Amino acid sequence: MKFHMATEEDILQGKTTDVYFLRTKEILEKLKIKRSVRAEFTVTNPPYPWVVFAGLDEVINLMEGKDVNLYALPEGTIFPRRDHNGVPIPVMAVEGDYKEFAVYETPILGLICQASGIATKAARIRLAAGDALVLSFGVRRMHPAIAPMIDRATYIGGCDGVSSILGAEHIGKIPKGTMPHALILILGEDEAWKKFDEFVSKNVPRIALIDTFGDEKFETLKAAEIIKDLAAVRLDTPSSRRGNFEDIVREVRWELDLRGHKDVGIFVSGGLDEESVQSLKNAGATGFGVGTSLSNAKTIDYAMDIVEIEDKPLAKKGKFSGAKNVYRCRDCGEFFVVPKGWKMDKCPVCGGELENLMKPYLVNGKRIGKYPTVDEIRDYVLRQLEGLNDNPDGI
Repeated sequence: MKFHMATEEDILQGKTTDVYFLRTKEILEKLKIKRSVRAEFTVTNPPYPWVVFAGLDEVINLMEGKDVNLYALPEGTIFPRRDHNGVPIPVMAVEGDYKEFAVYETPILGLICQASGIATKAARIRLAAGDALVLSFGVRRMHPAIAPMIDRATYIGGCDGVSSILGAEHIGKIPKGTMPHALILILGEDEAWKKFDEFVSKNVPRIALIDTFGDEKFETLKAAEIIKDLAAVRLDTPSSRRGNFEDIVREVRWELDLRGHKDVGIFVSGGLDEESVQSLKNAGATGFGVGTSLSNAKTIDYAMDIVEIEDKPLAKKGKFSGAKNVYRCRDCGEFFVVPKGWKMDKCPVCGGELENLMKPYLVNGKRIGKYPTVDEIRDYVLRQLEGLNDNPDGI
């Protein structure tokens, strides 16, 4: 093993599970016990007021071919901490003989916990950035094996592009980025800008990194003179030199506008999160490269719990027994969790039409319907974010 990582085969064979699930399966097999159960996935106290559900596609890939039924909210659904009545919201459910999926509890949770955390952080940053460009630069802070997952989750959460070659390829996009400090250190600022402009494909926007040696304002003006079609300057000023970073951005914006470069944007990177993105956008930044706060986003601590055995409600203390439906009002957006057999016709809050979000994705291990593309999931997330723009808890 040259790299410390599981292979796809390791995951599919259940080798990445916690050992006590394997022991449980062995005991049930020796006792020749078959128990049809329903297990649901919920989060009790997520770190944010709302969560973007992500990672479902990988769960489907993991469970396909096994004798189970899989139900879930559509990937990209934004759901609150609790429903209107304070009940935790199930995002996914698996039905079948427990031995069929016992050893997959650990990897299933891993697939949705981390992806949902990253997608949620990306959505929060998307809200803060408004219509500004947001690129995901976070893969360098995480194990390279999960770069495709990170980039996919940031994209469906609302980022406009991703930086890694494999991550972009995975979602069918062209990788996005500017230029590294290494090029400037080797060639010098002026020469690096010129050669970037000379050799790099004309399809790549000319964004000059301007903070390697000199003052941001004066290097910006010099770059604007050297590069004819300068799209933007990138400020990646070290924290030890920033002082008031918003004021630096304001000053650069002023000087560019004053000298007739109103079309040149200001792209900012380095230690950004939703709060700093919002303040820097207000100061005049037009684009953001966000790294560690995305790739190292807090995971969403979903738990998997059995809620029914042989169609009879049963759950451990602290959990809500029985299969459930999850309704969302098409008008006011409120969520309602009710026992599966109960039917709701109208929203009790506003009288609007309700939609049952818990959809089948696998029946007896076979896929149901066509899975949406990453762009369709991203558009779904962005439509829901439009309703959060005036929410004080939005970021």
